[in-house]
Amino acid sequence: MKVLIPGITGRLARSVAVKLLEAGHQVLGIDRRPWINAPKEIEVFQIDIRKRAAEEVFRKHRPEAVIHMATVTHLTVRNDDRFRINLFGTRAVFDHCAHYGAKRCIFVGRHTYYGAAADSSLYHGEEDPPFAMTTFPELADLVAADLYAGSALWRYPELDTSVLRLSYTLGPSVSGTLATFIGGKRTPMVLGFDPLFQFMHEDDAADAICLALEKQLRGVFNVAGPQPMPLSTLIRTAGRQPVPVPEFLLRAVFGRFGLPALPPGAVAHLKYPVVIDDSTFRAKTGFNHRYDEDQTIAAFRSVAG
Repeated sequence: MKVLIPGITGRLARSVAVKLLEAGHQVLGIDRRPWINAPKEIEVFQIDIRKRAAEEVFRKHRPEAVIHMATVTHLTVRNDDRFRINLFGTRAVFDHCAHYGAKRCIFVGRHTYYGAAADSSLYHGEEDPPFAMTTFPELADLVAADLYAGSALWRYPELDTSVLRLSYTLGPSVSGTLATFIGGKRTPMVLGFDPLFQFMHEDDAADAICLALEKQLRGVFNVAGPQPMPLSTLIRTAGRQPVPVPEFLLRAVFGRFGLPALPPGAVAHLKYPVVIDDSTFRAKTGFNHRYDEDQTIAAFRSVAG
């Protein structure tokens, strides 16, 4: 199968590309960034997914499947840039899929779509609404991209669309939202709160994305790994020091005293859990994670120190 991956130079996307190549697929990629030392069998087009040149890749190569991983998740990028990349880029991907005959498209989203709130359910099912729009407004563009991808299920009924909402990933690449959060020696917590954090090994995440393609999934699916653990336990197991801070002081210390720089909306995620029910995805694909929570943290710690 000819598979196109927008956002192919991201750490998780590169892993997916290599796994697909090893499985016998023809893999192409689009990204503004170069992939240094990419496998020679993978053709990478260094262009912006929103530009006309990206549409030419769809027109010329006619991919059978597209795995859209060209969303920006790190919160250091300016909001207007994130909005344009995440929403307009997602729109371009689905429009090109429909216009140039792709059979299926997988949108790789995040479980933070559900948001963290005191009155939300502990386990979120795929039907739950996106509380992140109000509890973590800095993620509004990612939520909008997720909703737009889901709307392709009825806008383009001939296109088999899958929306995957992955839990945090962690592993030896030391990249991603969670790795950035616990990357320093000291990690902030809200005094009096110790929420459950859900995460999976980055290799398990890549396997899950490949399975979604193999099983030709259609619909919205939560994807997770081992059981969640309390944030304080995660921090200590990763060899970091938890630093409980009163909530009224927390925003003032973000980015100071050796603590990570986080946006104001992150406070809710340090107070309340965002845990997803992934039973539907497992039932549809037979997915089983290979790494438990301790092995996942150990893989991160072996590189991050």
